[in-house]
Parts: sequence; structure tokens; C-alpha cells
Amino acid sequence: MNKPKSTSNPDTHEDHSCCAHHDHHHDIVVENLTVKYRGLTALEDISFNTSCGNRLALIGPNGAGKSTLLKAIAGLVKKSSGNIQWRGTAVRKWSSEFAYLPQREEVDWNFPITVRGLVEMGRYPQLGMWNKFSNKDREAVDNALESLALTDLQNRQIKQLSGGQQQRAFIARAIAQEAHVLLLDEPFTGLDRTTAQTLSDLMHKLAGEGRLIIASHHDMHSAKELFNQVLLINRENIAFGDSQELITDKLLETTFNSSISH
Repeated sequence: MNKPKSTSNPDTHEDHSCCAHHDHHHDIVVENLTVKYRGLTALEDISFNTSCGNRLALIGPNGAGKSTLLKAIAGLVKKSSGNIQWRGTAVRKWSSEFAYLPQREEVDWNFPITVRGLVEMGRYPQLGMWNKFSNKDREAVDNALESLALTDLQNRQIKQLSGGQQQRAFIARAIAQEAHVLLLDEPFTGLDRTTAQTLSDLMHKLAGEGRLIIASHHDMHSAKELFNQVLLINRENIAFGDSQELITDKLLETTFNSSISH
């Protein structure tokens, strides 16, 4: 089982420029993470270490805990044991720097909100409870909409968008939030080839700017191109490292056929 390398000299100050300025030294470290639901183990002893600028795929069968891992990092599910750190401290301290994008079927697309309204939600972690939108906030929303080619669609209700446009709207919300870590749950599901290529290009661009992308993924044919790192998972670590080296028939067979007992 691959264990994370140790981190040295972690930053102790709140420098929010790490990824926006191509500084890739900030790590997210997951150590011995276990998550249980009503006595059932969803994840057991998960450990890995990655940093800004990477594109990490979570690969494993249905029920392997990929979504649970994303939600645990985002702080949406409670861990039973283990640690998750970002910049050398507990990840909850940096919650505003993490953006979670759920699977499309988990979203209520009938919710009465426009594309712009959705993207504006990305500014809420920066505002706090009582502050009002400033020119800086409006500029951040405008820039996010423009960067994702959504300016002309900003007044549409989110249900009126295509699948690819919906994914871009959620990523625009993360950009407006100034998130450094994007947690994407099956972002390519249901997309046609052209839209998938657009999303692929966007992921490479965001990682190139210094953001960290962690995404669950199920298409083995595209994984090596989309992601430079992979965590093979089936409720526990199978392997973690370079996607070119680890996405092999042998390791995939081990991942999809493995089981743990309790």
C-alpha cells in the first residue's frame, strides 16, 4: 500500500496566492483516513499526498468510496479516523479554498437560479455572513463567466443549459470562489465527445495555472490523457502514483476485483 511522502516546512501563514501564481508546493495530505456509515466501512486507511498543479483521478468500481473520499476532503462527510491536511494544517481551516462539484444527478436542476446566480454563490465563502457584494466580487463573477464562455448564458436558468454548459457553470462558480482545489465527482459522465474535449482542455488549463484537480473517473481509455496522477481505490488504497505507470490491465483487474473484510 502506498503511503504519502512526508511534507517539510509547511507554510504557517495564510498565503492565498499559492495556485494563482503557479507556486505548486502546497500539499494535500490524507493519512489513514477511515469513513464509516452506520457501522459500514466506506473507506479504510486511505493515504496519499498530492499538490497544486496536479490532476488526480480516483478510479475504482461502484461502491469503492470515490464519492465519499471527495466529500470527506470537502468536509461534507465526517471521518471516523485519520487526518486530512492542506498547507500543513487541518483542511477545515482552508474550506474556502476547496470547491466540490457533485455528480449531475445530485443537482436539482429545477432550482430557480440563473447561471450568474450560481456563479455568485462562489463568492459567499469570501463574503462571510454580513458583507455585501462589492465591485471586487462582481468583477470576480464577471471574469469567471467570461473565462468559461458563459457570459451570453448568464441569465438562463440552469436547467436550460446543456450538460457541458452545466459543468462549466459549476466550474465557473469554483473560479469565482478563487478555489485552489477542485473536487469533481464524475465530471465527464453524460458528455458528448466535443464537450468532453472542452472540459479536458479546461482541466489542463486550470492545473497549469496551479490549481489541484481531484476527480472520480470511470473511463480507462481517457484516464492517462486527462490525469497525470491516479489513486486506484476499492475502499482501501490499491495504488497511488503516476497515471502512465499505474493504469495497467493488471492493476485495474486488482482494483476492480479486490475486497476487504471486516
